[in-house]
Amino acid sequence: MASPSFDNPSLTLGLSLVAGILAQLLARHLSVPGIVVLLSAGVLLGPEALGWVRPASLGPALQTVVGFAVSVILFEGAMSLDVRKLRREARSIQRLVTLGAGVTAVGGTLAARALMGWDWMVSALFGTLVMVTGPTVITPLLRRVRVTHRVATVLEAEGIFVDAVGAIIAVVALDMALHAEEGPWLLVSALGSRWGVGLAVGGVTGLLITLGLRKSSWVPEDMTNVFALALVLGAFQVSNALAPESGVLAAIAAGLVVGNGKVPARREVLAFKEQLTLMLLGMLFILLAADMRLSQVTALGWRGLVTVLVLMLVVRPVAVAVSTTGSGLSRNEKAFIAWLGPRGIVAAAVASLFATRLGAQGVEEGQALRALVFLVIGVTVVVQGCPAESWRGCWACAAWCRRATSSWAPTRSRGRWRKRSRRAGRPCCSWTPATRP
Repeated sequence: MASPSFDNPSLTLGLSLVAGILAQLLARHLSVPGIVVLLSAGVLLGPEALGWVRPASLGPALQTVVGFAVSVILFEGAMSLDVRKLRREARSIQRLVTLGAGVTAVGGTLAARALMGWDWMVSALFGTLVMVTGPTVITPLLRRVRVTHRVATVLEAEGIFVDAVGAIIAVVALDMALHAEEGPWLLVSALGSRWGVGLAVGGVTGLLITLGLRKSSWVPEDMTNVFALALVLGAFQVSNALAPESGVLAAIAAGLVVGNGKVPARREVLAFKEQLTLMLLGMLFILLAADMRLSQVTALGWRGLVTVLVLMLVVRPVAVAVSTTGSGLSRNEKAFIAWLGPRGIVAAAVASLFATRLGAQGVEEGQALRALVFLVIGVTVVVQGCPAESWRGCWACAAWCRRATSSWAPTRSRGRWRKRSRRAGRPCCSWTPATRP
């Protein structure tokens, strides 16, 4: 019997799905962020190591698979947002998504220019790529570490909304870099058309899903999940066809409408999307990590690592400080938000798109740009995510969590403190997995 050929797109997708789920199971048992294990597994299974997962075999279909998966992930994230809570923290969220994102883009550009020595075009592209945070990383962390509702709302909303803003701005910036002769008018027209189309298509899709799920005579109960899924995937591609890369915003807009539309089957749809998101997220990180060469990351050297640290320890705190001035958030809440800014799947997906398009134009830094973005993802998730999930019993982390959640007086018995805190109605600042109320 002949040995299987790994240059097989079907086999690549199948192995990626299996590896993604197994990696997340392992991460759950080890109590570490899933992305850490997923990135490691992707590199191990990729062409540089075992060679079992070969994303190149998918060809142009890789970006199609990534797009479909990202649309489901962002739709599920937006469904979880409560508009009433968003209104209470509207000032902080709006400024983080606009002013904070701008500060991050400028800071990332300057850091890449000064430390990596890239030209202004590539440095600016890197700045737009790191504007986004990672809702796929932040949301699981917030479910495991109990924080105040204000902090949770701000972080979750920032992660979802800045993905839409950042992804569109990044792609428009790439178009401007590759077609500089069209001038600044391209920026205005491209941003306006993408945001307009995305909001319109997403809003209409969300209304159709909401109406369909409200009337059982239209959509039978056993078809609610597939009905919502089909419309979201269709809306994503229709929006992209009308205005490239606007599908991200369409998926988010549809999720917001459905999530706040008083849909009877909301819980069932959300539970289905959460399971689907878990599967697709694992597959995506396996594919994207396998498509990257580890030698490209190590070639960045100390300059790459220092660039990431500047983003974490300088740019992020400045962006949060500027954005939350006068917001009513306490100093400790601002400090926690400033610390937690990991990047996730949208940054990885757009960086892979950049590497492909820049490489086609003969720009040598395209692969290094993607490698640096993956380094940002890996370092921010490990440094910012692992303390929140794994350093159980560490008093330094407990003190940090205490300042960002509630004031408490620890006793010698952790069990007695837990019982007393629950009786007092305060969040329990333990490091055990728990679902935030």
